[in-house]
Amino acid sequence: MDGASGKFQLQYWRLYLLSMVLGIGGSFQYGIQVSVIASPAVHVQSFVNHTWLWRYGAPVDDSTNQLIWSFIVAVLSLGAWAGAVHSGSLPVTYGRKKALLFNNVVAVVAAILMLFSRMAKSFEMILLGRFLYGYNVGLGLSVHLMYLGESSPKKLRGFLTLTGSIFIGFGKVMGQIIGIKEIMGTEDMWPYLLAVSGIPAILQLVTLVFFPESPRYLYIDKGDTEGSIKALQWLWQEDDLKLELDDMQKERESTQGEKAKTVKDVLCSRCVRWQLLTLIIPCAGVQFCGINALYFYAFDIFRESGVPENQMHYLAIGLGATELITVTLCSFLIDRAGRKKLMGYGYLLMGITMCVLTVMLSIKDLNPWIPYVNIGMIFCVICIYGLGPSGVSMALPADLFLQAWRPSAYVISGTVNWISMFLVGMLFGYVVDGLGQFCFLIFVAYTIFSSAFLLYFVPETKGKTMVEIMEDFNKLNYKNRGADTDRTDIDLATKF
Repeated sequence: MDGASGKFQLQYWRLYLLSMVLGIGGSFQYGIQVSVIASPAVHVQSFVNHTWLWRYGAPVDDSTNQLIWSFIVAVLSLGAWAGAVHSGSLPVTYGRKKALLFNNVVAVVAAILMLFSRMAKSFEMILLGRFLYGYNVGLGLSVHLMYLGESSPKKLRGFLTLTGSIFIGFGKVMGQIIGIKEIMGTEDMWPYLLAVSGIPAILQLVTLVFFPESPRYLYIDKGDTEGSIKALQWLWQEDDLKLELDDMQKERESTQGEKAKTVKDVLCSRCVRWQLLTLIIPCAGVQFCGINALYFYAFDIFRESGVPENQMHYLAIGLGATELITVTLCSFLIDRAGRKKLMGYGYLLMGITMCVLTVMLSIKDLNPWIPYVNIGMIFCVICIYGLGPSGVSMALPADLFLQAWRPSAYVISGTVNWISMFLVGMLFGYVVDGLGQFCFLIFVAYTIFSSAFLLYFVPETKGKTMVEIMEDFNKLNYKNRGADTDRTDIDLATKF
């Protein structure tokens, strides 16, 4: 790295610090909540049984206990959906920063409920705590990406918004590590394990107050030019802000007199049709690429390869660490290779690898070395997922919409993401029972379709301003109106 680029990188150190503060209270919470719940399953079910016995004088039957446990796991998605719905209104009304500060209070309340649930002999407190954690994750993830995307220069926007995926991977690995029995995965420690998300929430609560509000929010939504310039100068440590201010001015003019768009506007407006398709199919629908199914299936393949049961947790940590390392690598590639190629070819390679894995799972009994090949293929799919779809699905939505449309677009993205996660979680067991290893073919169909959609239709967004990206998409949105393609003016962003 030469001196100039070193200086260029170093001058943004406050922005990097902001990305860490946003990550630890934002997408990190998602990662840790997804992984930490697996470890105390036996202890929480035992607690539910003891509580039931203490209240009603008879033990709970197995089916009821299993239903309560399933709901404790699944209610996170419902809470996250509620948080995602509010991510369209809270950050618009109160600003990105205040929305996140409020969000941390929600997580602290959830942690307190978890901490005292055993003392109060109430599994309902665990249910409510999981719902509030879900709300925290749903709101936090959307506002984290919104805030960071709006605070970044276009040359760093891909790298910085992708840190959202890095923190998800980091959260997953941390949840797996602290959940092992040598640390907090014991009968005595489970309330503390479930309350651990209160710590990152407190960290963000006390550190975020020292950072400015999103510069684009101040300039475009609030009309506070001076506040926006101060925020940019503080974050970027740069005095020459003409290009950024011109871009924000164009965006403000395009939405002059327009209020923030509603969800209905985003769903019905022709001028954002292709952006919406790009948001939903390859990004919000990422749950359907089969990565969670792969984590589930991995344990069966490990068993067939002769891995002892007590070593499974450590292999799971290995899978999580692999995802984290490859997502981190993706952050260095995204602004070189571009979003379209990384995600499009990533989905294509995932589909091909899962096809081969399905065949290998079908012939696993033919040779004793085949299960070891299957372990390698699982790591292969996770590497491809981390290098492409995982990271880009976080970074691309920040590029797609202008300021007035962005909050409602994140509501739609969050709704699709969390409802699909809920459905995959609830139905996947039945699909595996019915189809066995052939369940991967459903995910293959999704990955191949998403790959074709990205490579054939979606324009590259790397290194472009928000207005330039909108003009590229308008060529798709208005391609059947010959004259309109010549006047892809800014005002199209607000016409219906």
